Amino acid sequence: MYVAVKGGEKAIANAHALLAQEGRGDPGTPRIAVDAVAGQLAVLVARVMNEGSLYDPELAARAVLQAQGDVLEAVTLVRSYRTTLPRFGYTLPLDTATLPPQRRISATFKDLPGGQQLGVTFDYTHRLFAEATTDGPVVTASAAEPSGPMPRVNDLLGDASLIEPERSPDSTDPEPADLTRDPTMFPMSRAERLQALARGDEGFLLALGYSTQRGFGRTHPFAGEVRVGEVEVEFDAPELGFAVPLGRVEVTECQMINQFTGSADKPAQFTRGYGLAFGRSERKAMSMSLLDRALRADEFGERREAPAQDEEFVVSHSDNVQATGFVEHLKLPHYVDFQAELGLVRRLRHEHEERAAAVAETEEVRA
Repeated sequence: MYVAVKGGEKAIANAHALLAQEGRGDPGTPRIAVDAVAGQLAVLVARVMNEGSLYDPELAARAVLQAQGDVLEAVTLVRSYRTTLPRFGYTLPLDTATLPPQRRISATFKDLPGGQQLGVTFDYTHRLFAEATTDGPVVTASAAEPSGPMPRVNDLLGDASLIEPERSPDSTDPEPADLTRDPTMFPMSRAERLQALARGDEGFLLALGYSTQRGFGRTHPFAGEVRVGEVEVEFDAPELGFAVPLGRVEVTECQMINQFTGSADKPAQFTRGYGLAFGRSERKAMSMSLLDRALRADEFGERREAPAQDEEFVVSHSDNVQATGFVEHLKLPHYVDFQAELGLVRRLRHEHEERAAAVAETEEVRA
């Protein structure tokens, strides 16, 4: 580190002071409150929670403030804090089938049981700067209220055997590994891959998901359904013999309907892609579902030809904390390494010049 450099320790202390000063901004403006970030920058806070692997809007908002809006720095703060937390047990799987959506759309069926619900989204806004206002309009109800039960689109297709079952009737459901505690081993189970994708960098997943739509992967996707809403979390307490409700968390779920498959023994049917993320994170959930399907190539006997179909490539490079550390470590002192390579380059250049001089001398003698 730069502490070893003459005056380095004092320089680092000054750098910390400058960072705090720049982060505070104009002292004449009010300091941004944590609850303001959590309430008004909910999409940003959701991204930090997803990639930080911890659902805590207040803590994620604090991280955003401390990191001065640097998402990757905020994610690193959240993950570092997460490692200090004790683990008391596990919750039951979320029952997203009964999730009461604040937003629910489908690109596959116009008339859905229960109806489409637009909810909170940027999808229908004009991409223009709005005038600054102190308070926005108060909306007490959605413009499209649910008109009845809302079965999932993929379940409707599943009832008609038009899409692969969620799990094969003869398959087991092994306990998934915990990527935050166990080393990553390839090949991974689908559950482990989904863990990695949920923690993955949104931009990286978006780029790879986009690549599958452009032909670099066998997806041919349709957005079966996107839901956003709150779902109850229940803690499994073996000593009590029943689950204990802990509260509700906001999640975004995407069920993607993908390229159909079939064989001489099996009729044609659609295949699935799945994504689930904390908070309002539609882009993340959709990207996850595209990659989930692309990474299932082996299950359908497909050739893995595209980057999005390569499990090790996707998982190993989607973790932005690891990527940030590896890229930014280049800023740290590499004096010894560079001097060694500099010496090598100088020696090679000297040898090249000697050879060139010898060749020139030989040519001159021949002439």
